[in-house]
Amino acid sequence: MKLTKNQIIICSSIATISLTVAAICFIIFSFKNRTTMKLSENGLQLLKKHEGLRLTAYQCSANVWTIGYGHTRGVSMGDTCTEQQAEEWLLEDVAMAEKAVNKQGLKINQNQFDALVSFVFNLGEAAFKSSTLLKKIKANPNDPTIADEFAKWRYAGGSVISGLVTRRKNESNLYFG
Repeated sequence: MKLTKNQIIICSSIATISLTVAAICFIIFSFKNRTTMKLSENGLQLLKKHEGLRLTAYQCSANVWTIGYGHTRGVSMGDTCTEQQAEEWLLEDVAMAEKAVNKQGLKINQNQFDALVSFVFNLGEAAFKSSTLLKKIKANPNDPTIADEFAKWRYAGGSVISGLVTRRKNESNLYFG
């Protein structure tokens, strides 16, 4: 059977439209299925435990002015806050850490996400983005040597800080838990 020129044009147009629709569906499907994880209650409690609540500004072990639950943005000597303000800052700071982890597009579970949010909350997005920890998670999120990468982040002001050793151990345990 021989197709006419008009039949060929119609078939070609239908094929082009079908490919375009398929591409649009793929883009929509990919965007809709991009998950945005949130810190769980378990993760929040771990974070609060390690940060502690301080209503008066203090210098942390890295000599950064800190208040509330580890809030550092705009904090100066002599600042005070209420418990309610500390909670509000905590939620804002957690949202920034969640965003930093979610931006990486990792295929991880809730415990792994919670551990990484705690890590980013404490060390910042820049340290996380350039870390071997992240490189290993991207390569294989179940690589057991990831525990060693958590453990490396135990220094502040050039010294090993026992609280950071404990925090990293707890984050690692949660990550692999």
